[in-house]
Amino acid sequence: MSLKLDNINSLCLLRLSAIGDVCHAVAMVQAIQRQYPQLKITWIIGKVEYQLLKHLHGVEFVIFDKSLGWRSYFKLRRDLAGKKFDVLLHMQVALRATIASLAISAKVRIGFDRARAKEGQWLVTNHSVEPLVTPHVLEGFMGFAKAIGVTVLTPSWEIPVPLADSEFAKKMIPDGDKTLVICAAASKAERNWLPERYAAVAKHAIAKGFRVILCGGPARLELELAEAIEQACGLPLENQVGKTSLTQLLAVLKQASIVLAPDTGPAHMAVTQGTPVIGLYAHSNPGRTGPYTSLKNVVSVYDKAIKSQNEGDVLWGKRAKGQSLMKMILLEAVIKQFDILSSEHHAHSS
Repeated sequence: MSLKLDNINSLCLLRLSAIGDVCHAVAMVQAIQRQYPQLKITWIIGKVEYQLLKHLHGVEFVIFDKSLGWRSYFKLRRDLAGKKFDVLLHMQVALRATIASLAISAKVRIGFDRARAKEGQWLVTNHSVEPLVTPHVLEGFMGFAKAIGVTVLTPSWEIPVPLADSEFAKKMIPDGDKTLVICAAASKAERNWLPERYAAVAKHAIAKGFRVILCGGPARLELELAEAIEQACGLPLENQVGKTSLTQLLAVLKQASIVLAPDTGPAHMAVTQGTPVIGLYAHSNPGRTGPYTSLKNVVSVYDKAIKSQNEGDVLWGKRAKGQSLMKMILLEAVIKQFDILSSEHHAHSS
């Protein structure tokens, strides 16, 4: 049921993290903007995530820096002093977000439905979105747009990138270059595929006439994984891990022909740019967290993993546990998806 909000002038969105989730949230924000172009939108967002979205049109950002610890809440209160909103979209189920929401003055406070409003979220909201049985995260977010009367909920993205970053990416990957970008690292090592298997896909792609570029952030885990892939491959790969800003990486993903990634932010960044993604899933249900426009290209062993750990019906979105689940993803299955996408790319470009 959507609220009657004919005189809505200001909206506050609370979604702090993570990269993939804020990419989903952009589609929702822009659906709202299409229906309510005059609406003033303030987005409370994490420090890293802001670096990706800071050029978004028609959105004022307030940064919540969790590295400040308890001081981050006082800073947020100061930053929002004197601001009152018609509506709060409380879109993060986390205790820190529940506490942060206490600094936000809003008449209508919309949260998730009771089944999803964990970590005390239901205590700080006065309306909820419609319950959904098996939602993708993006569809769950679109429920917030629907709750304020938005009728066109088909996702699309327009994330502005500085011209210099677009030129950087086009220099790296000129238009028309057949390029596989591998963003190999997830936030947790157990969600990473094996370096020798990434290397084998890279070799296969090179044999098919593709360039292969490794991309990712500057964390030690990512740098070491990229190095291991290079060593296992034995052929020259272009290693850009840790060498791009988030907006540069977004521009690179736009120029790519195909992206290969586990359950990680760059997979969803690639979706926003219209680039096909081969997602590798073992721990989480790709129906819930997979690359939204490339779900048919996902290579998943999640069903097998979760059934081996649970009897009977499994809650939607329940994670499978284990350090070596990604080993269950076979090289042949990934190469098969690569070949499907490379033939589609060839047909599209010829």
